[in-house]
Amino acid sequence: THAHIQSWNAFFMLSSVILKYKEQQKVVQAKAHLSESQGCQGGCATCSDYNGCLTCKPRLFFFLERNGMKQTGVCLSSCPSGYYGIRTPEINKCAKCKADCDTCFNKNFCTGCKTGFYLHKGRCHSICPEGLEPNNQRTECTATVHCEVTEWGAWSPCTKKGKKCGFKRGTETRVREILQHPSAQGKPCAPTSETRQCTVQRKKCLKGDRGKV
Repeated sequence: THAHIQSWNAFFMLSSVILKYKEQQKVVQAKAHLSESQGCQGGCATCSDYNGCLTCKPRLFFFLERNGMKQTGVCLSSCPSGYYGIRTPEINKCAKCKADCDTCFNKNFCTGCKTGFYLHKGRCHSICPEGLEPNNQRTECTATVHCEVTEWGAWSPCTKKGKKCGFKRGTETRVREILQHPSAQGKPCAPTSETRQCTVQRKKCLKGDRGKV
């Protein structure tokens, strides 16, 4: 009937109005949450009020900054400590270093280690490899250095209580120099001086000459 057709027309018109309204609401919401580069701060290409940066301008790295339970996107020229930059055609982003790395060049190459670990050839070790020892100042594994000394020098003249005359038995000394001091775990230096007894033909000290060395 005519009334039935009219009611169907009214239904379709109402449905069309509702659909258009929903589409408009989606556009409004998208505009409210997503603004293009002119409205974004700090290098963002796109952003939202709640999530911060969503994409970054060219060359910048996308990074999720944690603040309590909330994560906010930021765009950085370089990644923060503990992260390294990954560049791909789709996105430049900051990725987390290994758990024992403080700083890193990439996923497999650390440039600094966390407390209790020591750097050697891009890896962080809790115990340094053989022949190396932990350097706490530099937080690196460095080569173990052993003490090095020169050859013994010549024996000194035979003396007794600082005199070179008026005695038959005295002592003589010889010394050597340290060329290389040892590291913490290196072999320590051997004695650098030694003294032994010596015998000389007794000679009288001249008058006025006490024979002191």
